[in-house]
Amino acid sequence: MRISLVIAAHNEEARIADCIASIQRALEMHPSNAEIVVVANACTDKTAEIARGMRGVRVVEEPKKGLSQARSTGFTASDGDIVANLDADIHMSSAWIPFVLNVFATTPNLVALSGPYIYHDLPGLTQWFVKLFYAAAYINSRISMTLLGTGAMLQGGNFVVRRSAMEKIGGYNTSITFYGEDTDIARRLMKVGEVRWTFKLPMRTSGRRFAEEGLLRTGFYYTINYLSTSFSGSPVTKTHEDVRTEKN
Repeated sequence: MRISLVIAAHNEEARIADCIASIQRALEMHPSNAEIVVVANACTDKTAEIARGMRGVRVVEEPKKGLSQARSTGFTASDGDIVANLDADIHMSSAWIPFVLNVFATTPNLVALSGPYIYHDLPGLTQWFVKLFYAAAYINSRISMTLLGTGAMLQGGNFVVRRSAMEKIGGYNTSITFYGEDTDIARRLMKVGEVRWTFKLPMRTSGRRFAEEGLLRTGFYYTINYLSTSFSGSPVTKTHEDVRTEKN
């Protein structure tokens, strides 16, 4: 089974090298049939140049800004049987790829797999509240899926999809630029197979959005857009703040 590791990156020159290096280390420890694709999404900095200079990386340019647009472009450019949707500020553990490959290989009906973020640069108390948020979201998801047939949960930047299933549902909804993009995919994918959330698949990442916008505000935006997209198919919030600034 071939896995495509697709990184959506908008002006991430400060972080893209560390992200790619963590993936390369994971592949060195567990050699796999894999490719690394970076989607330079409307970049005005050196993101694409840095990525091209790293071993085994293919860069695809996408001039239209938008997270779903970038993921869609990366999906089309890649060729893996399963496609990992990653963000440019993640740090991948050595166990991540073999875990994903094993779960997909042993679960034929699985169409999507995801796990939580670990915000390594946030204070301890904030990280505790984030864990509480994940627990509440997971419980709500299980109840909604059981009683209402909707509410499947994916974490944007840490989820993997089966190519054949994505093709079956018509791909990514590029009208969604940020909030709700992962929930929209989960909502549609659960109609064709199993969408699984597991706490056994964590991914380290930056908590810069929480730091910039505040824990309560960010949590509120994610919650209302998750609920809105789950039940109506569309997020409430159509725009988002760009936290990719020099200070980050």
